[in-house]
Amino acid sequence: MAENLVSKVLVLDDSLEHAHAIKEFCDNNNLIALKVRKNRLMFVLQSNIDLGAILYSENYGGSIKENTEIALKIHAFRPELPIIVRRDKEVTLDSLPDIIRPAFCAAYIADDMSTLRKVIDEYIFSLVYPNALVRGISEITEAVLSSQFKQLTIAWDTPYIVRDRVVFGEVLSLIPMESNWCRGYMMLQTEEEPILEVLGLYNEQDHDTNFRAVNSLLGEITNQIWGAFKNRYIGDTSPSSNAQIQVPLVVSHKHKYISFGTENPHLCFLYKLVDGSTGRTVTLYQRFIFNLNWSPENFKELGHAAEGFVDSGELEFFK
Repeated sequence: MAENLVSKVLVLDDSLEHAHAIKEFCDNNNLIALKVRKNRLMFVLQSNIDLGAILYSENYGGSIKENTEIALKIHAFRPELPIIVRRDKEVTLDSLPDIIRPAFCAAYIADDMSTLRKVIDEYIFSLVYPNALVRGISEITEAVLSSQFKQLTIAWDTPYIVRDRVVFGEVLSLIPMESNWCRGYMMLQTEEEPILEVLGLYNEQDHDTNFRAVNSLLGEITNQIWGAFKNRYIGDTSPSSNAQIQVPLVVSHKHKYISFGTENPHLCFLYKLVDGSTGRTVTLYQRFIFNLNWSPENFKELGHAAEGFVDSGELEFFK
């Protein structure tokens, strides 16, 4: 697996003149650049597409009015996503109309990508994740999934960073993670129907194939991953003195949205469990949210290493 984490960015920029420079920047800075047709933009944003940021052009939309409407609509719908605007001449937001300025977090120009590099570091790659931790998480998770889904093949790609707060599927589990170097949550998300189908085919453990069986299985997987994580990375180390601090979690079922009370990006893994005989696929998203304490300088691995994980939906790769 690649040692560097990646992040998906949506490129809303029609400039043929600057397309190569944007694509090259993304390729060189661990960004997966995606594009979408204008008439499918809101559909994509309403889907479970894990994004780190949006690269926007001040000329996107054809007219100033349309450009403004699109930017404000994106910002209202996904306020957690940083929108970085490419301007023709200025590297600031100062001369933009007051109505549109709050939609953007920063500006850059194609002739000097160093500004964009700083913004990406600030908004996406702001937390350092030790390579041993990232590799180990995927190894632990793969081992647990293999033991629970013996007939399925597990596929993954590179782990990635997201700022999205969108929930995937109908079922999720949360478990708190606490040590002297981290404090937060691990979250697993999946769809109910694919797991029910798999349980119906391979009912080795006499599961009742209903939603309770899915809940029970996801809970068991969550506990096993957390137990192995604790054995490998935490041991008997006591939690930090900040252990009494709490922040409320906010879930909006209607909008499939969850907030952990922090602006920090999440460390995300995507696993595909494939039944070779039927083609059925179970998709499992795994997120780590260190919203209460993150001190990677105190991280120590108590044993092991790994391999590694992504997806794109209805999007095309930006060229």
